[in-house]
Amino acid sequence: MSGAVIVVTGAAKRIGAAISRHLHQQGYRLVLHYHRSAAEAEQLARELNAKRANSVSLVCQDLTQLAQLEGLVAKLIGCYGRVDGLVNNASSFYATPLASSTPAQWHDLFSTNAAAPYFLCQGLAPQLIKHQGAIVNMVDIHAEKGLSQHLIYSMAKNALITLTRGLACELAPQVRVNAIAPGAILWPEQPLTATQKKHILASIPMARLGDPQDIAQTVEFLLQGPRYLTGEIITLDGGRSIQGLPDA
Repeated sequence: MSGAVIVVTGAAKRIGAAISRHLHQQGYRLVLHYHRSAAEAEQLARELNAKRANSVSLVCQDLTQLAQLEGLVAKLIGCYGRVDGLVNNASSFYATPLASSTPAQWHDLFSTNAAAPYFLCQGLAPQLIKHQGAIVNMVDIHAEKGLSQHLIYSMAKNALITLTRGLACELAPQVRVNAIAPGAILWPEQPLTATQKKHILASIPMARLGDPQDIAQTVEFLLQGPRYLTGEIITLDGGRSIQGLPDA
């Protein structure tokens, strides 16, 4: 891993920050993408660079501006002159009831969850092929059946599943492409009621939320993992999908 460079999108907070800290501990150099969370991204970079100098770089970009993603790719490569892995973690998530959803919401949710990962994979493919790299996409356990009141988000994550499996074929054998489908890892930033939380926990055989470190360790596994593993969606939900997926 000495010298290997991993790009993590949406890296400043929550699961993205946990992934970044864990990969840094494994010896990777990181290019961390953020959009609005500048203070958190800068603090994270200071923290990690204090442990290993010049090991983390930051790049700011609004992923909904699809015409600017070619320039973003150039910035990502330019940080260290190479890219060995891509973690498509950035995601918009909020309710879009059918009666009130808008084209702007569609554009936002599909851009961050599907279109931006597509164009980042496209732009970074030559680097990933050159370095026999890997892509890890963050999907969702609700992607295929849909989450109530979140249909646009669910559709976008389903598109990301299709991208994962399609690219696993197109980029083989040089690049492995896999995905993680998390269940309830952290409570969403939009508040849930106590009843909603109880309902979700009751549906999880492990009887608790997951930990962001669970995601981070799985990302590491997929980046380093068996060279024969590609096109897979690893469900990380404490067994929740075994018993069905009740709404929040």
